[in-house]
Amino acid sequence: MSAADKKGLFMNETPTLVTTGLRFPEGPIAMPDGSIILVEIERATLTRVLPDGSTDVIAVIGGGPNGAAIGPGGYCYICNNGGFDWIERNGRTFPGDQAEDYHGGRIERVNLETGDVETLYTHAGDIPLCGPNDLVFDRSGGFWFTDHGKNRPRDRDRTGVFYAQADGSNIEEIIFPLEAPNGIGLSHDESELYVAETPTGRLWAFPLAGPGILNQVRADRPDGGRLLQGRNGYFMFDSLAVDAEGGICVATLIEGGITTLSPHNKAPSFVPMPDRLTTNICFGGDDLRTAFITLSSTGQLVSLPWDTPGLPLNYLNT
Repeated sequence: MSAADKKGLFMNETPTLVTTGLRFPEGPIAMPDGSIILVEIERATLTRVLPDGSTDVIAVIGGGPNGAAIGPGGYCYICNNGGFDWIERNGRTFPGDQAEDYHGGRIERVNLETGDVETLYTHAGDIPLCGPNDLVFDRSGGFWFTDHGKNRPRDRDRTGVFYAQADGSNIEEIIFPLEAPNGIGLSHDESELYVAETPTGRLWAFPLAGPGILNQVRADRPDGGRLLQGRNGYFMFDSLAVDAEGGICVATLIEGGITTLSPHNKAPSFVPMPDRLTTNICFGGDDLRTAFITLSSTGQLVSLPWDTPGLPLNYLNT
């Protein structure tokens, strides 16, 4: 069977239900032992999903744990957005404006053995973290993360992208402003940083000169950001993962599915999912050829074979 045939076969497969009953799942991490660690934003927990579909709470985080990644020392690092008000409609769950008890966003570190939670950052200098959303570690041990900001009835935050050290010693705002930045990832050689904006449905590529340093060779933005080819229609972008061939697989809201875009202007592809709030994707299984996808409004984690393996993640697969 040709590669093209395999691609068509996998994209037409029905997702397999891993587990259900989750309270707005996000931030999936496919662990080497076969379990999936994820956050439940409404429940405010870091949760482990076992291969049989059963779940264990690793830690009660509070606020709104949103993105998660394994970093140095095997700790799980959390982007905490501070919490939402929640809307229940027709058996589905939707995030609303910032929570009534909201008191800011933060970056946290969780000991997976003990469940202990440590706050690393609430500010970058005098810039408060409003709604940290998603993060990715580079080879040097630092991490990039997006601040999505918070919505209120008549206004919302202007935010950007930050770079921080894993030990809590330093944090800087690197890119500002962006429109509600969400998913974030690195190219295989870490020469480019990819950032998805939610309301615009844009995916940006930022050339890097080193850890936490933009190249800033002007492209579509003064800071060097290059707008990648997008898709027609009404949709929004959420979190993302990068595959081994350089494709950027972006969870796509409204249409509900995974859009794969190329930094080399290849035609985008789309894999539909049975939830309009398809929020995140990660890769695991043999050779990282299984996609695990969070269907958040229906509280499900699903899996399906993927035609291209995922890119190995620092501190998790390497």
